[in-house]
Amino acid sequence: MRSIWNDSDYRELRGRLDRLRPETPAKWGKFNAPQVVCHLADSLRMASGELPVASKNLPIRFTPLKQLIIYWLPFPKGAPTAPQLLERKPSEFAADVQDLKNELDAIVKRGRSGPWVPHPAFGDLTPNAWGVLIYRHTDHHLKQFDA
Repeated sequence: MRSIWNDSDYRELRGRLDRLRPETPAKWGKFNAPQVVCHLADSLRMASGELPVASKNLPIRFTPLKQLIIYWLPFPKGAPTAPQLLERKPSEFAADVQDLKNELDAIVKRGRSGPWVPHPAFGDLTPNAWGVLIYRHTDHHLKQFDA
């Protein structure tokens, strides 16, 4: 299972971020590339507890649906997201990409021991689940822009 806790997977994501271009059109969804960079950075701030996001009491908080979504099912294209992860406006693209890399580096450096806040949609997650979810979410959006 691919995860940010695997060094090769972590380095692969960082390399793919270098291939992302601000003018690349999205294959699906409403984001442009600069917006997705801000969205991904803010999702990492959410995971670290730096950016509070309101919890939702959804069925995906419970086993086995939670595990199916995090580990196995393809991420849906155009799925809704928390409003807090859509608020930040892009600035200078290279600086925003560096900010995203810094957030990813900080999560990996902090490691599995966390601390980890509950995910607003999935509730409490193990460090392993966080590692897989962060990888899959980032991968999903990089594929959106052929990166």
